[in-house]
Amino acid sequence: MPKVSSKRQITLPVDQCRLAGIEPGDEYECFVDNDGHITIIKKVAGAAQGLLRGVDVDRDVSEDASRQSSIDT
Repeated sequence: MPKVSSKRQITLPVDQCRLAGIEPGDEYECFVDNDGHITIIKKVAGAAQGLLRGVDVDRDVSEDASRQSSIDT
């Protein structure tokens, strides 16, 4: 069973890395839920490509106004 080092580092087991397709040097996202469960997700280039396809764009709104509306929400 992996242990947390004094630097708070964790070594992931090789078999789990193989299953997840994680290689040395890969980038990942890490999230902790309210129960303290840690989820590690490998970043994949282009994963969000096309995500906003079909979303109507109001080109009359400036970037600053758009950013501010996100903050105000």
